[in-house]
Order: sequence, then C-alpha cells, then structure tokens
Amino acid sequence: MNYRHQFHAGNFADVWKHALLLPLIRGLQRKEKGFLFLDTHAGRGSYDLAAAAHGESLERTPEHPEGIGRLETAKDLNGDLAAYLALVRQFDRSRGNFGQSLRFYPGSPWLAQLSLRPQDRLALCELHPQEHDALIAEFASERRVSVHALDGYKAVRAMLPPLEKRALVLIDPPFEEKDEFTQIVSAMVDGLRRSPAATFAVWYPLTERARADAFLDDVLRQAFPPCFTAELTIAGEFSPLKMRGCGLLVVNPPWQIEAELAPIIADLAKRLAQEPGGAGVLRWLIREK
Repeated sequence: MNYRHQFHAGNFADVWKHALLLPLIRGLQRKEKGFLFLDTHAGRGSYDLAAAAHGESLERTPEHPEGIGRLETAKDLNGDLAAYLALVRQFDRSRGNFGQSLRFYPGSPWLAQLSLRPQDRLALCELHPQEHDALIAEFASERRVSVHALDGYKAVRAMLPPLEKRALVLIDPPFEEKDEFTQIVSAMVDGLRRSPAATFAVWYPLTERARADAFLDDVLRQAFPPCFTAELTIAGEFSPLKMRGCGLLVVNPPWQIEAELAPIIADLAKRLAQEPGGAGVLRWLIREK
C-alpha cells in the first residue's frame, strides 16, 4: 500500500493502458444495456503533471514527456488516439488549464466516467488512505459512481455478478507483492465463475520477461474464455531500461475488437519507442471461435 501513481502519471504505460481501454468501453456500449465498470486499483483518479517531478523528498525526472507528451505534439494521430487525446484535453481544461501544454491528466476512473452512458455504472476501489481520500473528493458529486476502501481482488468476488449482468473489470495493481500475478489469476477465476461473460482487462509490467510469461502460462492453464494480450516494448531485449514495456491482457473481449485495436497498437509502438527494438504486438492466447 506504499505505491502512489502520481510520479508515473501520463507515462508510456499509462498511454498504452488508457488508449486501449477506451475501445473496450466502446465495445461494450454496442449493446444498449448498461454495465458495471469496476476499477480494482483506482488510485486518486486524477494527477497534476506539474507535480510529477517532485518525489517524497527528492527531485525526479518526470515520465509524462515520453508518454502523453509525445502524443500532444504529434501530427496525424490515428483517429482513436486523437479521440483519446481529445478526452485528456477536455479533462485538462475542466481543471482550469488552458495553456498549450497538458497539466492535469485523468486516471482510468475519470476516463471511464467521461465515457460512460447514463445506464452504465462505475465502482472504484482504493486501499491507500491518502489516495482513497483524494478519490472520494474527486467523485463526491458524480452520480452512479461508488468509491470503496476495499481490496480490489475481494471486490471482484463481492461485486460480480452486477445487477446489470454485464461488467468490464480493470485490474491495474501496483505490483508491490511477490504473488501479485497469482492474486490476479485467482480473482479472475472467481470473477468468471460468478459472471462468465464479464470482460477483464489486466495491465502488467514487462520488467522480467520470465515473470510475464509465467503469468500468461497460468492464464492458459485456467481454460479461460477467449483472451489476448497486447504488449508494447519501448526498447529491445538488452536495453538497460528498468521497465522496457507493458502489456494488457483482455479476457472476454468485445466481438471483433482486434480490428479496432490494430491501428492504435501500430501507431503507439512507433510514437512511444525510446530505443531501437520497440514494438507493439497483439497475440491471442485463446482465440475467438
């Protein structure tokens, strides 16, 4: 519970996660019936990029210039990426920033809230006391949003199946625990048992390829419904970067979402690469029938 996302907000991993999350939301909205968006590790909801260079006691190199910063100055963005950037700018302006450079960046809770329809519902979980308090303040006046000081994995078990019978669950933990991947798989197994048609989106870091591969092998052993992983690397295998990429595992994806994601993945891989060897790949673990 020590992790705070403030210092990483808007970095390449955030851009990857959020740019792919929005088409998933739109995919569920092809049907008129509402759904629950459950964010298991919601953070504080919004982030001041001007504060990202300040650690608890030391100055830091901000990470957002290599993420959202590359998109805000880009030309000829893919249409879906342009829509994502427009949503970020809309949020930034709503916080009072009308300058050319972005200052306020929305976390996944606000990106979801700005995208949901009246019939959709948002449930946000955060255990870190300060982050939870900030999250409460962020959404105090928002309808159909509930904030919970609850372990996100327990929330999956407690909140599925939802009243709407449809759900999109975002699992984006801090990866502070050694058994984080095990907890993720266990939560998905329980969640899919309770709500077999629920869509899960799981963000994970590529710090050690072996750990990510072991996680995906564990997913395969569960005989899950159709699922794929979309991975971004910003540098080659032998790069000294501590985190050279990240992935998003999607279980029960909206029908034919691959065609919508393919141009986003290709565009982001080109724009976010920091060293030779960067790439973006969508790979099916269990294919749709």
